[in-house]
Amino acid sequence: MASVDLAGKVALVTGGGRGLGREMVLALAAAGARVVATAAREAAEVEQVALEANGSGEERVVATLADVASEPNCRRAVELALERFGRLDILVNNAGRGMKYVSHDFLTQPTRFWEVEPEIWRMVIDTNVNGPFLMARAAIPAMLRSGWGRVVNISMNRETMRRRGFSPYGPSKAALESETLIWSQDLEGTGVTVNSLLPGGATRTGMIPEGLDPAVAAGLLDPQIVVEPLLWLLSPAADEVSGKRLDASRWRADDPLSTLEGAGC
Repeated sequence: MASVDLAGKVALVTGGGRGLGREMVLALAAAGARVVATAAREAAEVEQVALEANGSGEERVVATLADVASEPNCRRAVELALERFGRLDILVNNAGRGMKYVSHDFLTQPTRFWEVEPEIWRMVIDTNVNGPFLMARAAIPAMLRSGWGRVVNISMNRETMRRRGFSPYGPSKAALESETLIWSQDLEGTGVTVNSLLPGGATRTGMIPEGLDPAVAAGLLDPQIVVEPLLWLLSPAADEVSGKRLDASRWRADDPLSTLEGAGC
């Protein structure tokens, strides 16, 4: 596809220090956007991404710590974008917590839902369900004022939502799909769209435990797989696309609309 020019746009990417988030932050900056990239705890990682993006000397990426499960943190991240760059056009809800917090053997030894510690359940739901809500709630008013905006929620395969032993990660992403669909309807006619984007399979991110079998690791998707579909969702070509999910593994640059599905689990 032709390159997407995001000059003049400002984006906020949560979980921007590694994996999918890192690739999306760098791609947005390369396309001309200014970006606020957040991390919940690992400041060094997200600061390194900012250094890489700002290598030419121009400030394209600002790194900040912000736990999306905290309403004040979400508000401050949005305020940072507005104070530093004067606007906010794009929100990528990428921050997430996965099954490794339940068990490091989750890929081979399913944990039954009643064996999951309540505090782990709450932590995953707080990050994966409440976090996107809190961040979108803080960001949407700025988009409504300008009459244009994009919210992209990073999701996963429907099969994984239903996979045995994948509580609470599966239910959390099913809820995010519902959020996507409902929010898109709430924002109909405003110029602000809401869509889901997923890699389409297990991907080399921080959610994959260390020490993975080499044969399994070799089959993981490259995080860059989401970059081209993301840029398309942010382009004028997707102005009328909302309430959809885009599976990056099925991406067709020659026919993007054919890869869209309705949001929902």
